[in-house]
Parts: sequence; structure tokens; C-alpha cells
Amino acid sequence: MKIKLIIFLITPALIVSGFLLFNSQTQNLISPEEAISGLLTIQENSLLGWSPLPSPRVVKKVKMVATAYSSTVQQTDSTPYITAAGTWVRDGIVANNLLPFGTKIKIPELYGDKIFVVEDRMNSKKGCYHIDIWFPSYWEAKNFGAKKTYVEILES
Repeated sequence: MKIKLIIFLITPALIVSGFLLFNSQTQNLISPEEAISGLLTIQENSLLGWSPLPSPRVVKKVKMVATAYSSTVQQTDSTPYITAAGTWVRDGIVANNLLPFGTKIKIPELYGDKIFVVEDRMNSKKGCYHIDIWFPSYWEAKNFGAKKTYVEILES
């Protein structure tokens, strides 16, 4: 019978959690690199007894028209990869004329618990109760279409 050596990784977060460098699925020891890279994803953190921070509280629920846009000059302006807030476009960015930059929102009917951030503006003709979701390609944005949905504005 082989004796397995259990190694403790000496970092404050792991000491507190009591995490051992042991893979429960394969019953083998794992390297410190594997432990660090997989620390927060190990079976939804059930081994650590860790749960993610609670979601921000919903402050208000507003009915809006949701459409989509991409980084094309026809859909934006001469700087299609820069938002009105001065940041680079990326997944999770939305444009809206009502909410201040940095406002976090959810669109639960379409995206569940995914959190979006308002960092762009729209043509003033669209009004305030319209949300435009950024997509990486023109065709993804076009295929999204237009949908009436509720937008949850989150506590900042």
C-alpha cells in the first residue's frame, strides 16, 4: 500500500480554506500550478465551501426595447471600437441614453444573471427606453433583431 503525501500550499487564501493539493476525482496528488489554476473552478468550489459574492440588488425594473450593434462605422461613428465612455468595446457592453456610464444592468429574460455595463450612447432618436447590446460581429447583431424586455438596474 502506497502512502500518499498531502502537501499544503502556503498562501493565506488556501490556508484559510484548508485546501489540500489532492484531486478527489482521480485520487491523485496534483501540482501547485494545477491547484492554483483550478482553485476557483473546482466543482463550483464545493470542496472549499466557498460561494461567490451575492449578486447586486435590483434597484429598478424598466421595460425597454433591446437591439444590438457591432463595431462598424455604419452603426457607430469614426471610432467604432471606442465607447462613448472612452473604453474599448467588449462583451457585456451596452449603449443607453438614460442610465449613467458604469451602471450595471441585467436582462434576465434574454441573458439570465449576466451583468452588462452601460458604457456607450445611442442616437438621440432612439430615446431613453432603448438598450443596444454590443456584439463582436455585424451578423450576430443583425440576427439579434429587436425585442421588448425588462431591464433590471442594479445597485451601484
